[in-house]
Amino acid sequence: MSVTLKPPVPKVAIIGLGLIGGSWVKGLRLNKAVACVVGFDRNQDSMQMAIELGVIDRSAASPAEAVADADVVILSVPILATHEILLAIKDALKPGAIITDVGSVKGNVEAAIRDVFKADVSNFVLGHPIAGSEKSGITAADETLFANHKVILTPLAETAENALAMVAYLWQVVGAKVETMAVAHHDEVLAATSHLPHLLAYSLVDTLAHSHENKEIFNYAAGGFRDFTRIAASSPKMWHDIFTANKGAVLDALDLFTRDLTSLREAVASSDSTAMMGVFTRAKVARDHFSAILARRSYVGSKSKQINYIAQPGGVISGTFRVPGDKSISHRAIMLGSIAQGITQVTGFLEGEDSLATLQAFRDMGVVIEGPHRGCVTIHGVGLYGLQAPPNSLYLGNSGTSMRLLAGLLAGQSFAVELSGDGSLSKRPMSRVANPLRNMGANIETANDGCPPVVIQPVEKLNAIEYTLPMASAQVKSSVLLAGLYANGTTVVVEPAPTRDHTERMLKGFGYDVKVAGNAVSLQAGGKLTACNIDVPTDISSAAFFMVAASIAKGSDITLEHVGINPTRMGVVNILRLMGANIVLLNEKEVGGEPVADIRIQYAPLKGVNIPKAQVPLAIDEFPAIFIAAACAQGQTVLSGAEELRVKESDRIQAMVDGLMKLGVDIKGTQDGAIINGFGAEGAFKGGSIHSQHDHRIAMSFTVASLRAEGVIEIQDCANVATSFPGFVELAQSAGMNVLIKSE
Repeated sequence: MSVTLKPPVPKVAIIGLGLIGGSWVKGLRLNKAVACVVGFDRNQDSMQMAIELGVIDRSAASPAEAVADADVVILSVPILATHEILLAIKDALKPGAIITDVGSVKGNVEAAIRDVFKADVSNFVLGHPIAGSEKSGITAADETLFANHKVILTPLAETAENALAMVAYLWQVVGAKVETMAVAHHDEVLAATSHLPHLLAYSLVDTLAHSHENKEIFNYAAGGFRDFTRIAASSPKMWHDIFTANKGAVLDALDLFTRDLTSLREAVASSDSTAMMGVFTRAKVARDHFSAILARRSYVGSKSKQINYIAQPGGVISGTFRVPGDKSISHRAIMLGSIAQGITQVTGFLEGEDSLATLQAFRDMGVVIEGPHRGCVTIHGVGLYGLQAPPNSLYLGNSGTSMRLLAGLLAGQSFAVELSGDGSLSKRPMSRVANPLRNMGANIETANDGCPPVVIQPVEKLNAIEYTLPMASAQVKSSVLLAGLYANGTTVVVEPAPTRDHTERMLKGFGYDVKVAGNAVSLQAGGKLTACNIDVPTDISSAAFFMVAASIAKGSDITLEHVGINPTRMGVVNILRLMGANIVLLNEKEVGGEPVADIRIQYAPLKGVNIPKAQVPLAIDEFPAIFIAAACAQGQTVLSGAEELRVKESDRIQAMVDGLMKLGVDIKGTQDGAIINGFGAEGAFKGGSIHSQHDHRIAMSFTVASLRAEGVIEIQDCANVATSFPGFVELAQSAGMNVLIKSE
């Protein structure tokens, strides 16, 4: 929450002169946010020291004297002392005085407030700063202690808005980030994340101290032991009070931990490697994710910061290199490996945010997945019916592929699940998969506009259907086929035009019977998937940026290694060749059912073409890069039949039209494509500032355009590039592009 209006400067009373309350008051004084401060503490030395340090203006002889003229009263006392202090100050408070606290348990404080003040509680704002120090006492007070730390306010149902606003403002003045939470929920969360770890640390040290009388174990304790048990050096009295005050929530968390610890003990005793690896990998990923949150990062890269690309004009690209693994295949490898029987080994896995979102979703559904480590992933499959209900909503970030394919896979499960995503994904249509799945009997709900979140309820059984796609879409086809694994009868999908067939190929690779006859794909439920090894080829969609780069920059000559050349993905190569690009396939072979090759691209003048409609679905993700090639071509390029581009991560037609017009290109958008009048081999883009519309492919395409620019191109909002191409800038730099990352 935020407060925009600065309230009147209040007079403050603080009862209890410890680290937390003292640090808050010290920060308020530094920022001139309080008029005067009167303090009380049972320790006379603490009060004298607080005066000498300038934390308080004067001390009081009693709590009642301290609060007599205060506009705001801060309680910084032990939890179990709250009731006594409230009784002492009740009759001394002036009308309208606001009372707040800094304790880590709120239910006990609320009970004390209601017992002492009955219904007169509108001026109480309970609070808990999530910050601390190994040091204690007023001498350790630090005015910067709360900078960029969260403070949780737990207002009561009766709390007045002006009281909440005042306390929130006083925390924000010292740099804290204020959030609100219900009292009971706060105590449950803190029991699990703070109180339980302290309880375990005290218990572990006590156990070891009594089990090893000579204390030899402490002589050999490594850093991990010291780090974990450091919190056992906190105040025993304080933690006694906390555990007493929050007993119910702490016991609930302890019971859950005890249950899981017993299961882990059984796994160790029986040498159950899969169970042990499940615990360890889930814990590592959870810890990594927690570290990422603390560092304000996402899975890969930082989305909390504004990341722009500064692309200098000109350049020649050269060399032999490999782009990241294929995103479409990486998604499917995780999905099918998870529901296969046995252990699947994946190499070349794309460690981008979209693929990692799929991986995490299956971990959340109980699948043990090791890695990724340098593109290697080990999946301990649970079989078609072995997935478990996730503990929470499956968050899929920006990945539309994850959401659409998972909708089909999860439609036949025995548990309910919600699929959610980030702001961009939450605006993308899901009805295209929800409708055919509903025809199969699935219970699927979306938001009113057909967008996420997607909620799937279990049904007794799905029924097979024959579904003719209204428009070519590999994601919809795959979603229906995956649902067909759980449906009665034979599921048939008929395509109006060929689309990428990775799902069909990979199902066959896992030993599942899939029939392809012309433009129809079919499968029958009742089979099983058997684990296999998958070598993910590099992504032709990622390679496309460098194909276009080499084709438009004079003197360029590159070779891209181990690129997937699935016939249903070759549209970009076919279109660029029609335009005159010099592209040669080398070392063609088949790996794991997928054709791959090295691709050599040398500069050649391009010409405008009417892009064949049959090629559109085969290059649907590569069109932002193709737009750049068309702008550099001699003559007119016409694209039609590509209306799907308007419902990708952005409206890619509009994003490219707007951006190219800013760079001086003669281009006109149409409902299903664009008309681009290229400037030819001797022309160039103007410099300018382009917004990526939060779309990774838009960002990378305009970076490539800088090779034929006469001025600097700045591409704004490029954090999402990590979803499909981690390391793009570094690879582009090594190939010869002059592009830098600018963070704001």
